[in-house]
Amino acid sequence: MWRLRVVHSTGYAYKSPVTASFNEARLTPRSDSRQNVILNRVETVPATRTYRYTDYWGTAVTAFDLHAPHTELEVTSSSVVETEPAQPPENEVDWADLRSEPVIDRFDEVLTPTRYTPDSRHIRRVGQRIAKDHKPHEAVIAAAHWVRGELAYVPGTTGVHSSGLDALREGKGVCQDFAHLTLILLRSMGIPARYVSGYLHPKRDAVIGDTIDGQSHAWIQAWTGGWWHYDPTNDSEITEQYVSVGVGRDYADVAPLKGIYRGEGSTDLDVVVEITRLA
Repeated sequence: MWRLRVVHSTGYAYKSPVTASFNEARLTPRSDSRQNVILNRVETVPATRTYRYTDYWGTAVTAFDLHAPHTELEVTSSSVVETEPAQPPENEVDWADLRSEPVIDRFDEVLTPTRYTPDSRHIRRVGQRIAKDHKPHEAVIAAAHWVRGELAYVPGTTGVHSSGLDALREGKGVCQDFAHLTLILLRSMGIPARYVSGYLHPKRDAVIGDTIDGQSHAWIQAWTGGWWHYDPTNDSEITEQYVSVGVGRDYADVAPLKGIYRGEGSTDLDVVVEITRLA
């Protein structure tokens, strides 16, 4: 078991005063079978009252609005989380189970194409080849292998509006693209699959007490009798180094911060993530 502290700060600088804004932050880690959230707080500058709710997908949301004119906004989430390696599902299903009406009906929302995970005839053919030679659980890992072979990890090559097919055409992308492309492939095979947002401590041999520059990360969950995690960017199982925050159909469901504001001009955005292994 690891204990990790994660501090995620997002700063906006507006070109002219913003007179009002409403925001939703999805920056609070989840408590589930593999991680326990010991504490979390989300603070804003300028300070304002916040309220929390849990969204449709089970992600904690901190909502707040500002009505005093401001030229800067900073949102900081501080969390301490205990993590364990992910466990494989106890029950395994076969392809016939996945094609059954109850399963298709139950998981319709995470089998259906989205703007980030559009349908693709080419990827459906790839999925057919993988499904022919693998059981569903094995097919998830085979899908991640295929994505790793198609995409090079190159920071800055895609934006938050790029779909998995955009990245495939470019042949390169970031973790968001690896996750989206894997979701397209899994859903084409009839495997229910979700997008996961969170954080990754990059050092397996992390020194306790050392604070390092971390980063937001994205991976997937697949349902093959139970939900389980896999990281297509690193082609690996999920370990104690991972802290999960939100799940959904794609990035749009788990964006760390989104909102609307009244004012003119664009904004400068600065994001800093610091991760410390405490135990």
